This record gives sequence, C-alpha cells and structure tokens, in this order.
Amino acid sequence: MRQNHPRTYRALVSALTLALVAGLSLSLAGPAQAKKRGLTNFDSLKGQIIPSEMFGLHVKNEQYGVWPSISFGSLRLWDNDVAWSNIETAPGVYNWTNLDNAINNARAKGVTDIMYVIAGTPAFYSASTCVVPACLPTNGAAGMPTDLGAYDRFVSAVVNRYKGQITSYQPWNEANLLTFFEGTPAQLALLTKRTYDIVKAVDPNAAVVATSVGTRLGAKNNKFYKWYGPFLDSLANYGWPIDAYAVHTYPHSLGTPVDRGILGEKFNRLLKQKGAPVKPVWDTENNFGLKGPGPQNPDVDIEGAKAANWTAIAYLDALRLGISRVYMYTWEPPNDLWGIQYYDGSPGATAMQTMQEWIVGTRYRNCKTNKKGTKVRCNFTGSEGLFQIVYPTKGRKTFKTSKRYSQACDLFGTCSPIKNRKVRVAGPVLLKR
Repeated sequence: MRQNHPRTYRALVSALTLALVAGLSLSLAGPAQAKKRGLTNFDSLKGQIIPSEMFGLHVKNEQYGVWPSISFGSLRLWDNDVAWSNIETAPGVYNWTNLDNAINNARAKGVTDIMYVIAGTPAFYSASTCVVPACLPTNGAAGMPTDLGAYDRFVSAVVNRYKGQITSYQPWNEANLLTFFEGTPAQLALLTKRTYDIVKAVDPNAAVVATSVGTRLGAKNNKFYKWYGPFLDSLANYGWPIDAYAVHTYPHSLGTPVDRGILGEKFNRLLKQKGAPVKPVWDTENNFGLKGPGPQNPDVDIEGAKAANWTAIAYLDALRLGISRVYMYTWEPPNDLWGIQYYDGSPGATAMQTMQEWIVGTRYRNCKTNKKGTKVRCNFTGSEGLFQIVYPTKGRKTFKTSKRYSQACDLFGTCSPIKNRKVRVAGPVLLKR
C-alpha cells in the first residue's frame, strides 16, 4: 500500500483489496460442513522453531534514520521513496541515496533480513500515462515497462549493488490492483521470471517473492482469483520461478480477525487448486480498519486492548494458516489512516513486542479449536517446557486450564494466578507454570 498522500490514499484505499487470519474452515465449494471448525493452511508450520523474521514491519521514513522502539526481525522496503521510479531518474541514471540509507540504517540497527519491492515503472519506460493518485507511487508507475532490457538492467544493478544485504526481492506490490499495475498476469509473471533469473545468477542466496495480491475487494466472490489464478498459471509455465508466495490480508474496514482468516484460507485454497508447489507463504502487509472497499466501509479506529489483541491474533492465526511471516503496516506517528497504530507505546506495538517475547525461539506444536470454532488453544515448547496461548475468536470466553499452568499473562505484561483452573479472556493470554 501507499500512504505518502493521505487524502488521496483514503480515496484510493476504498477501492483496494487485501486480507489474512482466524475463522471458519471453508471448502472449495463453500462453508465447511465438518463439525469442528478451524483454519485450513497451505503448508503446516507444526514442529517448526519460530524465527524472529516472522515478525516483519514497514517503517515510514526509515531511509531518513527513523527506527522503531520495539524488536522485529524483517523489514520490507515499500513507501520509502525507493521504488524503481524513485531511483532511475533518467534512462540509465540511478540515484541510490535513499536505498543506501535505508539498508545501512537497518543493518546498523541489527535487522539484516531486508525485502526490497521492485516496482514503479519510470514514466519514460512506462506503457501507461497514468498520473498520481490514479497510480502510485509516481506518474506512469503502474505501466508495464516498454523496454524489458531497461528493467533487466535496473534489477541487475540493484542485485549487484546490494548482494548479501538485500535478502529478498519482490517483483511488484499488489499487482492485481490497477493503482499499482496495469499489465496482465502473464506480463507480471514474465517480469518475475526475469527477476528470478537475474537474482539467482548474481546472489543465489537471495529469495524471490511473488507479487503480493490484495484479497479484500470482492472478497465474497473471490474477485482476486480472476487475476491471481492466471498469474499462478503463468508462473507454472515458467517452472515456478519464486521462493515464496505473498498475500495482503487486510479485511474490509469493518472486518475482524475472523474475516481476515477467511481471506487467508481463500488464498491457500487457490494455491492448492492450481497445484502450486509447497513454498513459504508470507503476508507482506497487514493491518485492520482501513477505509473501504466502498462507502459502506468507513475507516475504523481500533484502539486499546482490541488493538493489542488483534495484533497478537494476526500472528497466532498466521501459524494456523501456515503463513510464516507477517509484515505489519506501518510504524509511524499517530495518523488517521490505519486502524491499528504502531508507534512507541501504542497497544499494537506493545502486543507485537510481547508476542515476540512469548514465542520467538520456541517450537510451534499446534493450535486447536473447540467444535464451535470460538476458542483457540495454541501449544508451544519453550526453554521451560510446554506452554499455551489461548484466545477467543469473538467476545470473551472462559477456558479451562491444565493443572500444569499456574499463571496467566496478558499482552501488557501483567501475570496473575490462575484460580479454579479457569481463565476468562477477551484476547490472547499466555498460560505458564
């Protein structure tokens, strides 16, 4: 997403599409008929050690030295004035200042897992005459490059310059939205293949991540399938030249984690339907409450404990969906664009830090739901043995606890004794000895 133009962005976001985590399991034909409800994943993460890279973030003005006060393991560079059109200012003329600064800042702060989004065609190479805000981040940015050699030269220049520093490359942001890409799925697959070949020739350790796809526009009728399905078909024709899939799982502005989970499942089902090979799935942008799609979905402020709970659930439901990374959007001062705010001391930021303290470095065992799908128990093994995180999918729920657990800790760091082997919670709570 692009947020450097607040007024126009609010108008734009009403037409966007995105999503991810928590809810009912659905079959290809519709709602699941099984008695027990849960989430359907693409590739189970059970048994894996949770790395810090699962907790990704975008940082506004990171290229100017801004840095979050919380921990995170992976950085996605987008909306940092480092798009192709920001760097190539004239044919063959590259200004690397912002990208140099962004990478140097991150590495100096200890974050070495860096994703760079290759997107934004310079106007002098673009097949489109679009202008901001109809396309972003610059005039012509959504057009297919008319000179593929110029695209190859730019990608080669980036990869050679930042070999061993940029760890993953993502050809295009939300390519199913005309705001960002006016070309066809087949054309984007071609760009992906060319990117893959260049990256692997220069820096074989770097990953190539498929374009992110927005899922919330037309969510009920799977509108994103119409673009992403043919894109997957084209990738198959090229031999799947990617190392990971990417989805953006923002629900509609009034949506909850349950709605986000349904969107994540729809994405997973399409991968299975298309016979896509098992590779990691990354949610490369996430938040809630963004205005749209349509006037019936106004912007929503998600504050206090709800912001903390939904942030934590985003990561827990990601585990249930087989999504191994979630990049929150975005770290910046308080603003009126994002439902959940991420800045120093905000509930969302606090929850993101707490979740890392709870689960990074532990082994994920499983998450289980009750038959109604209203209660979730996630089990982990840490340095002190087994522990659980429990949470409801809606409202407040009472959980019975094992006698092995004596304390219940909330996302704000308060731990209390468990009484009568029961806890009543409205969001994720850690149960420990």
